[in-house]
Amino acid sequence: MGRVRALLCCVFALVAATSHALEQPTGQVLLTVSGSIEQTNVGNAAEFDLEMLQNLPVTEFQTTTIWTDGVQTFTGVSVAALLDALDADGREVVAHALNDYAVNIPMNAFESGAPIIAYLHNGNEMSLRTKGPLWIVYPYDHDTDYQTDIAFLRSVWQLDRLTVLE
Repeated sequence: MGRVRALLCCVFALVAATSHALEQPTGQVLLTVSGSIEQTNVGNAAEFDLEMLQNLPVTEFQTTTIWTDGVQTFTGVSVAALLDALDADGREVVAHALNDYAVNIPMNAFESGAPIIAYLHNGNEMSLRTKGPLWIVYPYDHDTDYQTDIAFLRSVWQLDRLTVLE
């Protein structure tokens, strides 16, 4: 009887562990998150395709930017929500672009819910030519803190990787 009970405990522990497992991307991988995260789907990293990002809580806002003309609508997932979904625990995040541009962002910079990782710009997916497919965007018009060189430097377009540092 003791063996059966031990076996059942192992089975329940395995089911509990896999019930929180991150799904596998089925489309083109747009974002890889690595470092100090608990939820992974490829080795020690978490890979996301567009559908997976769209299944996370959606944030949308309108704002102007220094790179575009007029008011723009951006739709995506807040960096905070993404990191929360991955059980990330660190002091800062390094955001990397396809061209190897990288910037360090302190974890506490995400507490307000801004910025987002935008996957739609004015309702359309973004191409490489239009700063996509992913772009870290702040609601620049909503707070003067987002109208600074620091926020502009952290607005990584053609985002493809995040690394959570302890």
